[in-house]
Amino acid sequence: MFRKDVKSLTEILGQCLRENGLETPMLQTHVLESWEQVAGSMVARYTTDKYIRNQTLFVKIANPALRADLTMMKTQLVNKLNREAGAFVIADIRFC
Repeated sequence: MFRKDVKSLTEILGQCLRENGLETPMLQTHVLESWEQVAGSMVARYTTDKYIRNQTLFVKIANPALRADLTMMKTQLVNKLNREAGAFVIADIRFC
């Protein structure tokens, strides 16, 4: 018996994740894991902690000069991180 409404595994998995409230945490984890790739290894070396709360990525940077430079680049970083995740995950970055 053939079904006309055939869906790909990607569609089914995405729907299942959305229905169970797991899509957003998965995308947030992907953003956190891609920080080193997007920001660079030198920046990652000075990053001590990072977390997401209310669509804002909080990043603790140990070097004050680097923190000031990253603050000026935050729009580009937000765009790159969202592009890497493939969805709008974060709206802002705050450097502490």
